[in-house]
Amino acid sequence: MAKLIDKVIGIMGFADDEPEEEIFEENERERNAQEEVRTSRKNAQVVSIHTQKQMRVVVMEPNSFEEAQNIADQLKTRRPVIVNLENAEKMLAKRIVDFISGTTYALNGNMQKVGNGIFLFVPNNVDISGEMRDDLKDKGLFWPSSKIGRD
Repeated sequence: MAKLIDKVIGIMGFADDEPEEEIFEENERERNAQEEVRTSRKNAQVVSIHTQKQMRVVVMEPNSFEEAQNIADQLKTRRPVIVNLENAEKMLAKRIVDFISGTTYALNGNMQKVGNGIFLFVPNNVDISGEMRDDLKDKGLFWPSSKIGRD
């Protein structure tokens, strides 16, 4: 008789949607799933999504030819170098540019004249791009690595 009354109440819409046993089982399953997630988080490894280190640009203003080797060492460690030769003697500036151009070529890098007496030397892991590069190429002031030392 109790089942008949439950069915009638259920048909009328006054009954609980699920019996208490099923509700208890669902809650127990949810708790177990949450605990599994917690334990898997404890055992999971943390992996950094930042795969590339921050790039560092070196700015140098050499006053002697001996400092050209320091510039070459920076390029060998794959760092871009801006060389300011505005205040250097003309012959010294030419020797330094020639030396660093050779180093850049050996490392498959690129070189760009940025301004009057200011040069950008980059290793092969850095690409030089932009409108200024195209303008300098048109004026014959930009030397891709394939042309460095082959004039």
